[in-house]
Amino acid sequence: MDFDLAHHGDRDVADGLVDLAVNVRLPAPPEWLRRELELAIPRLAAYPDVREAAAAIAARHGRAPADVLPTAGAAEAFTLLATALRPHRVAVIHPQFTEPEAAVRAAGHSVARVLLREVDGFTLRPAAVPEDADLVFVGNPTNPTSVLHPAAALRGLGRPGRIVVVDEAFLDAVPGEPETLAGERLPGFVVLRSLTKTWGIAGLRAGYALAEPDVVRRLRAVQPPWSVSSLAATAMIACSGPDALGEAESLAKEAVRDREFLVAGLRELDVEVAGVPRAPFVLVRVSEGDHVRAALRSAGYAVRRGDTFPGLGPDWLRIAVRDEDTAREFLTELARVLPGN
Repeated sequence: MDFDLAHHGDRDVADGLVDLAVNVRLPAPPEWLRRELELAIPRLAAYPDVREAAAAIAARHGRAPADVLPTAGAAEAFTLLATALRPHRVAVIHPQFTEPEAAVRAAGHSVARVLLREVDGFTLRPAAVPEDADLVFVGNPTNPTSVLHPAAALRGLGRPGRIVVVDEAFLDAVPGEPETLAGERLPGFVVLRSLTKTWGIAGLRAGYALAEPDVVRRLRAVQPPWSVSSLAATAMIACSGPDALGEAESLAKEAVRDREFLVAGLRELDVEVAGVPRAPFVLVRVSEGDHVRAALRSAGYAVRRGDTFPGLGPDWLRIAVRDEDTAREFLTELARVLPGN
């Protein structure tokens, strides 16, 4: 089966639709972040310098600045990895964000897909990864399943000569950031982070990679000059400070409450919710998924189609967590359009 690896949630959204398809939590950046960005505008004539941003990120995670590579969104890191490395065999653990596989294939590498099983709740099985894979990609928590894998299982993926890339783009949306590897310099591990989801700045493209200095140097060598804008660097500094981290924790706790409300409503409708959701989105399966998605769209709601994720099909839908009022109205429409209702 062919999968549209270039399909992302923004393609499911249109004007006039309630957006439950894109995993950006805030509709706009908070006021304090907007002020920081506005103050940086007069400096836009100068070329970007990300050294202060790298230092702020390093301090935030207890790492050395040499371990940090600011990137134009976490997605840029996938292209850098695919370009800088010369893997013998690439393994991508699915279902997950499709950009890693798309970037690897665009760089001319073949991919071995490791499919997590629904019967296991889409939990990680390190033994399923081919032993000879020397570049492995996994999300934590995983998009679209919302499953949070144990750090011990992730460490179990390590092998001499293997690079393991852990995409933690949504981990700052999990209270306490459990199971993170971001604060550890582990041989062979690359951790990716995104600031765009929590802070409502997807249009700014702000992310970073954390890795051993040698890996960071290899990635920087193939990164286009000045790919990280001055405004993105400003956001990295602002979002790495203690006040921002405290606010992110509060937003994460709020998202847990909102997710629990949504999941409870889905289960009341006998809608199958995959795994144990820990991220600010949930994966569900409904019969006649294409029909349900189209009916929801006609009713004014955009949800993320699941059939572009390897390992899933048209009956799977991903729903972004929003506030309780939005969820309540959505659940009313969902009950109306489900088959048999």
